[in-house]
Amino acid sequence: MLTTAQFLQQVIDIDSRPACMFVQHARTEHNYPMHHHQKGQFVYVEEGLAYLYAPNKTYFIPARHYVWIPPLLEHRVFVQSPQHLLHSLCFAVDDDLGHPFYSTMGIYPVTTLLYEMLLFTEKWDGHICPDDHDQYLFLQTLKMILPKISQHPLPIVLPTTDDERLQPVLAYLHQNLGEPLEVAAVARRFGFSMRNLSRLFQQRMSLSFVQYLKLCRVIAAMEQMLQTSKNISEIAYSVGYNSLSAFSNTFTQLVHCRPTEFMLREHKHSKHMTRR
Repeated sequence: MLTTAQFLQQVIDIDSRPACMFVQHARTEHNYPMHHHQKGQFVYVEEGLAYLYAPNKTYFIPARHYVWIPPLLEHRVFVQSPQHLLHSLCFAVDDDLGHPFYSTMGIYPVTTLLYEMLLFTEKWDGHICPDDHDQYLFLQTLKMILPKISQHPLPIVLPTTDDERLQPVLAYLHQNLGEPLEVAAVARRFGFSMRNLSRLFQQRMSLSFVQYLKLCRVIAAMEQMLQTSKNISEIAYSVGYNSLSAFSNTFTQLVHCRPTEFMLREHKHSKHMTRR
């Protein structure tokens, strides 16, 4: 793994050749500082999960998904385990082919086609410039197909805030997701009226207390699906749901697939990775 100084130097190096792509398959970007690239960046975490931190928002990246980071967006990627391989492709801007996809941050499922194309680049490392004709054209093609095969972004985005009044409340929620967290009780615990706490959430987070809690619980459930052998009922109860159907309905509303479909997809992916 790179040191922080080496990582920041690499960021400079990536942007030092504007016409070139940059390919890296390594255990890197593990809790490195906020930074940005002049180039658009494709990041895929092989197995496990990761978080992408951007100003005022936290994005959850489950296995079998990639994140597209547009040029100049401040971010950092946090990988929970240094054993997980991170695939990073930085693309020359190319006026971004005139498509709005390339200027918007998004997390998308990786199709079989995209996954096989990514595997094809695994032995490449560093700058790929126009003189590297075949490799450069291959990467350019990979970039060009992204808008066509990535039309349904994962809608799991957890807002963050630097408001000191809310930070202990958010920490408490994350630490007690299995408990019956009612807004009135949480408000009393931290010296708010229910109305004031609800208003603070809406003003600072742009969503309600209940909506934030739903997102936290679904993200915690997805983490357990990827990292434990618990069944769906056990996971639902561990993140605060007394009804499996209520959990399943909320999960489906936020993730756009049922919990059983999500677990089956990740199980198939893990088996595929084991055979490699």
